[in-house]
Amino acid sequence: MKNLHLVEHPLIRHKLARLRQEECPMPEFRRLLDDIGTLMAYEVTRELETEPVEIRTPVAPTVCQRLKRAPVLVTILRAGIGMLNPFMHLLPESPVGFLGLQRDEETLEPESYYSKIPSVARTSPVILIDPMLATGGSALDAIEHLKKNEVHDITFVCLVAAPEGVQAINERHPELPIYTAALDDRLNDHGYIVPGLGDAGDRVFGTGADDIR
Repeated sequence: MKNLHLVEHPLIRHKLARLRQEECPMPEFRRLLDDIGTLMAYEVTRELETEPVEIRTPVAPTVCQRLKRAPVLVTILRAGIGMLNPFMHLLPESPVGFLGLQRDEETLEPESYYSKIPSVARTSPVILIDPMLATGGSALDAIEHLKKNEVHDITFVCLVAAPEGVQAINERHPELPIYTAALDDRLNDHGYIVPGLGDAGDRVFGTGADDIR
């Protein structure tokens, strides 16, 4: 699979094992998602450009490195919010954009309902965040929305991916890097990742199928 980066680390594997468990309560799920996101952010930002800057330490002047351009963080609502905080914490200078995409449970196709992307995304690297890459429909819709608005330097970050979703992005956008903590087996007939971890949005926010709409 092209441009797929599997972020492997003993702590990620340990925390992901607990996060996947059906009985993992909402507060712990949120904490674990934040922990894993922080560990992943280190690898996702490894290729960011830096530039020299002159500073003075308490001892002497010196030349250090700083980010040339802070990346723009774009999250796909609503589950992406659960993975946004660790990136904001490590990149406090980064602007943040939001894309509202909702999956039709019958067709499995994404429906767009909200978009607010900082204009600087056209000239900055963009980190697109969504915990689950299943069919790839929502990710592709988000990527194509960004590209139509002249945003091209995009990296996609997810917690768990299915081979079908990775292949879908590879076929349409072969240049686009994908970072994930786990590449799972497959999708089931309902478009959910197997073994996966269920609906990430419901588990982050404590919602379910029987909630008020």
